[in-house]
Amino acid sequence: MRTAEIVRAESQALSDFAGAMSPAAAARPSRIELQPDDVRSGLGKLVLTVIELLRELLERQAIRRIEGGSLTEVEVERLGTTFMRLSEEMDRLKHEFGLRDEDLNLDLGPLGRLL
Repeated sequence: MRTAEIVRAESQALSDFAGAMSPAAAARPSRIELQPDDVRSGLGKLVLTVIELLRELLERQAIRRIEGGSLTEVEVERLGTTFMRLSEEMDRLKHEFGLRDEDLNLDLGPLGRLL
């Protein structure tokens, strides 16, 4: 898929995510409880969730391109290696932050689960 189509797909996913967050934000208490010890893990969880969302979008697009026959064998091999390394790095970071796969799967209310 062309870059513009990928950007549109990612933009739509992020718009859906933002729209789903609005009702939940209204239900939260007006006071935010911040704990210095939780900032690192909370930020890690947020960043890894966004990376996982983008990885899944890119992987689905790569599969469509492979099935469509628009990639050479070298490109397919390179994509496979890239996604394998990304998966290994995500596993390492999840371990470092003490997170599991299900920790990165946000509940978006009526839209269902994020991942």
